[in-house]
Amino acid sequence: MKITTKGRYGLRLMLDLAGCYGGQPVALKEIARRQDISEKYLEQIIQQLNRAGLISSVRGAHGGYSLSRSPQDISVGDILRSVEVPLAPVECADDIACERSGSCAALPIWKEIKEAVEQVVDHRTLADLLPASDTE
Repeated sequence: MKITTKGRYGLRLMLDLAGCYGGQPVALKEIARRQDISEKYLEQIIQQLNRAGLISSVRGAHGGYSLSRSPQDISVGDILRSVEVPLAPVECADDIACERSGSCAALPIWKEIKEAVEQVVDHRTLADLLPASDTE
């Protein structure tokens, strides 16, 4: 399985916001500068994170973005699922109909890989990834 640029940048964006959690909303321009990511590209990602309910936005002169809940309550899996396609290595591991699924000898390994990935990303939060100085 390969995480796309959108998934990697989405996680970086959310980690940036997690480092500012509890403070003022952060302008997308600032995140783009700090993360060295195109603001245009971040706009696309932020829309998906907003739709997923992971971030909140404030309009106006002092507006920007912030996490909608604490870094301990947002998993890496939440983020990746909001900006990526499913985390399965192949479609049939997500129980998408396949003409061979009844006789496919490889299906159990695809499902095991999917479960292993989900185990990792669903049990790691933004708080787990922040440097210790950012969480104190």
